[in-house]
Parts: sequence; structure tokens; C-alpha cells
Amino acid sequence: MILASRRTDSTFEDIPIIDFTDASSSDPVRRMVLAEKIRDACINVTNHGVPEDIITDAVEAGKKFFAQPISSKMDLDIHKAKNFKGYTALLGENTDPTGRGDLHEGFDIGWEEPSRSISKDISSCDDSVMSGTNVWPGLPGFKEPVLSYYHSIVQLGLRLFPLFALALDLPENFFEDKTTKPAAIMRLLHYPPQSPSAPDNDSVIGIGAHTDYECFTILWQDTISALQVQNAKGKWIDAVPIPGTFVLNIGDQLARWTNDVFKSTIHRAINRSGQERYSIPLFFGVDYDVLLQPIGSCISPEMPAKYEVISAGDYVRSRLEETYAHSSSAQK
Repeated sequence: MILASRRTDSTFEDIPIIDFTDASSSDPVRRMVLAEKIRDACINVTNHGVPEDIITDAVEAGKKFFAQPISSKMDLDIHKAKNFKGYTALLGENTDPTGRGDLHEGFDIGWEEPSRSISKDISSCDDSVMSGTNVWPGLPGFKEPVLSYYHSIVQLGLRLFPLFALALDLPENFFEDKTTKPAAIMRLLHYPPQSPSAPDNDSVIGIGAHTDYECFTILWQDTISALQVQNAKGKWIDAVPIPGTFVLNIGDQLARWTNDVFKSTIHRAINRSGQERYSIPLFFGVDYDVLLQPIGSCISPEMPAKYEVISAGDYVRSRLEETYAHSSSAQK
């Protein structure tokens, strides 16, 4: 079946709420119905199975980390790592080339077994963007809840891949041999408030308009409304926080693989609430060496392949290098 005409409807005016209960159903019809619902570029997922205490503990750990003196956080500066792990200071990223930097700070980790003991020596990190050693602050009560949350969301992500396969009329196990190494990067993010009177075209906002680089993003956000998603008409739609849900965004890897049958979600964050905002996105990609070449059912004479073939890891690396380029050059 040619899927090129079965595009996601990106003219939405609000973000739908999808019940995730049937992801584990033994009934293939129920799984297929759910798979069709996740074709939207951005959805809220409820009944996801992640315990609230695991979420709360990770969020509180993140708040304690960001409350540290800047000198302590800069000991783990992400520019010291070859694999983009560690701390990013305010304005350390610039996701929108038209902006002057993103007004948030972050802490990035990747896969790590929960019991593994990790040194703070960044220089020994592997140079793969999807692997390599994490770096950790010497902050009591930080690492354990953050890793616990990370592994819970990875498990949720692994349950999503069969649904995407079904939505593409592929076998449910299509992604299994492409996700053998947990190529998932997680970020703890802190957005300081901006002035409510700042103009909409301010070149410094929480995070500039962009798409995510991996297959999909699973985002927890607090009660502060800041996230906005752009629909096909170019209108910015508020992704209003809904307690008990995660936001699910489609990313570039899946868009390239499906020739835009699944379209990347353009989004940004502007915190004009007058309050601190916290969020935790996990970006789930396929294994580093997997080639992002269009699935046969997603191309046709009327819809030829749009993107050049590239490995998943090389694509993510190139996007990360662009994002951090302005702050990397400032440190030289």
C-alpha cells in the first residue's frame, strides 16, 4: 500500500489527548486503532504507565541541580564532552538560526545501566552522540531518581515503536533490530521567566522554533504554559500542560524515514509566566548506524524521496553541532 497520500493532519487548532492503555492490548484491532491516532504530529498521551512518584523525584532532583552555583554546574560543561553530555548554560544553545540564543539551561544524559558507577572525567567519553559515558554532579540524591525516570521513559518509548510500525502498514517488529542500543538522549531543562511585555519577535526566547532530531520526543512539562506547536497554516498553538500526560512530538528521523508521511513537529517555548518553568524531554532515536532511507510504501512517482540517505547518528551529530556552534566558538 502506498502511504504517501496518508499524511498527518497538521492543521490542528488544539493538541489531542490520546489514551495509551491499548498499547499493550492483546487485540491487534485495538492496537491498530491506537496506531492511527498517533499519526498526528503532536499529541498528549495519558494512561502511559509511568508512576507519578518517579516523575516527581526526577523533577525535584533537577530543581536541586539547577539551584547550584553556576561554577559547580560549569564543571560539567557540555562543551568538554565529545558526546554532548553534561550541562548547558543559559544561551548556550541556539536552535533557531535567526535567534541570539535560547533562554534555558539544561543537563543531558544518555543510556546508562542503573547500577553502573560513573566517573566525572569527561575526557574519557566515547565520541558517539548516542552513546558514551554520562557525567554526573557530586549532588546527593540526584543520579538515582534521574536514571530511574530515564529508564521508565525508555520503556514507554519502546512501546511506541510497534505502534508507529502499524501506522505505516509494517510488521509490528519492524523497528526491533533498529533499536538494539538505547539511542535515547534525555534533558532536564530549566526556563527562567521572561518579561510578559517582551515582543513576539524577540530574538531571545526560551527555545527557538525548531524540530527535534530523533524519531520522537516524550516530554514532561510542569504546569507553566510555554510550549507552542506550529500547525500547517503557520499558526502557533499553545500546548497547554495537562496533569498526568506526556506530550509526544514527531522528530526528523521518522520524517526522513517516512518521506514526511510523519511530519516533524515545529515547536518553541516562551516563558512569560513570571515563574520558573521545568521540563524533561527524552529524544528517542534509532541505533547510530541505521540508515535513514525512505520506506518503500512512503514513496511513489507522485511523491519521490525528499531526503538524501544518512545514518541516524550522523544526522543527530550534525544538528547538535549546529545548535552549539555559537557557544563553542565563544569559548575558543
